[in-house]
Parts: sequence; C-alpha cells; structure tokens
Amino acid sequence: MGHIDATTLSAEVLAAATMPMPFGRFKGTRLIDLPEPYVVWFKGQGFPTGLLGQRLALMYEIKANGLEKLIRPLLETHDGLDRTDKRD
Repeated sequence: MGHIDATTLSAEVLAAATMPMPFGRFKGTRLIDLPEPYVVWFKGQGFPTGLLGQRLALMYEIKANGLEKLIRPLLETHDGLDRTDKRD
C-alpha cells in the first residue's frame, strides 16, 4: 500500500480534526482530542446544527471506525508545517 501524507488527507478532515470545541467542559480542545464517550454522547443526543455538528459527526465516524490512529500522524505533520510557516 502506498504512503499517505498530509497532502492526500482532505482539507475537511484536517479542518474538522483541528477545530476547537467552542463550548462546554472541553472548550478549546481540538475535536480529534475529545474523549470518545463525549463524542458518542453527542451522537445519542443529536449533533448540533451547522458546521460544528457536521465536524463532530465526522469525528464520531473517525473514532468509531478506529481511524484516529491513521489521522494523528498526519495532523502532527500538518501542525509542524504550520509552525514552520509562522517562523518565516
């Protein structure tokens, strides 16, 4: 199987994973870093409307299907690129 890097990961997945939770106990926490039970709770209660709900639903699918371990290394690479850009 070929090598996967940040350039092959969709912009939406990166944006969803790095979006900070805007409210509640985990305010400021990246969506990818939310505890799985919290995301599952949202699934049961109903995701919020709008962009946050769409991104939480995506995080639910990522976490429920065990894909988090594939995404985290790409986020680290992406985050590293961002830090490098800011130093210039």
